[in-house]
Amino acid sequence: MAMQISKKKFVTDAELNEFLTQELAEDGYSGVEVRVTPAKTEIITLTTRTQNVLGEKGWGIRELTAVVQKRFGFPESSVELYAEKVAARGLCAIAQAEWLAMQRACYGVLWFIMESGAKGCKIVRAKSMKFVDGLMIHSRDPVNYYIETALHHVNPPSSASHVAGITGMCHHA
Repeated sequence: MAMQISKKKFVTDAELNEFLTQELAEDGYSGVEVRVTPAKTEIITLTTRTQNVLGEKGWGIRELTAVVQKRFGFPESSVELYAEKVAARGLCAIAQAEWLAMQRACYGVLWFIMESGAKGCKIVRAKSMKFVDGLMIHSRDPVNYYIETALHHVNPPSSASHVAGITGMCHHA
């Protein structure tokens, strides 16, 4: 009988993990920890962007708690969901894979622009991510004549940041 209960618990935990993977994919979901006590079941989600999981004034986590409670058949107010930030983002494989895909795309665009004959290019994404190659003019009046700028809004499938822009391409130097 004990074997049957542990198999059922394992399947339920796997289903919960799969459900949270789909629901929190855009928030950098990394894993789940389930703590069962006689009074309550605590579900701790590990994410890279906890603010997105919590939502405005805690509505996001409350809504997610209600959905988990209803879908997995927990009694009323016996489940508590917590959002915990991944301690070492550098050691989290999911977070690194998410960053790698975006970084690879930016470097691919940068390489294509430089191969097309530009003298320099700078791609800025979400202000903190900058990808630069070649020679760029940054000051005074020549910027108005030689630098072409563009801004493009995109919705990447697994990233919270929604702005990508080619800040400048220098055609003539």
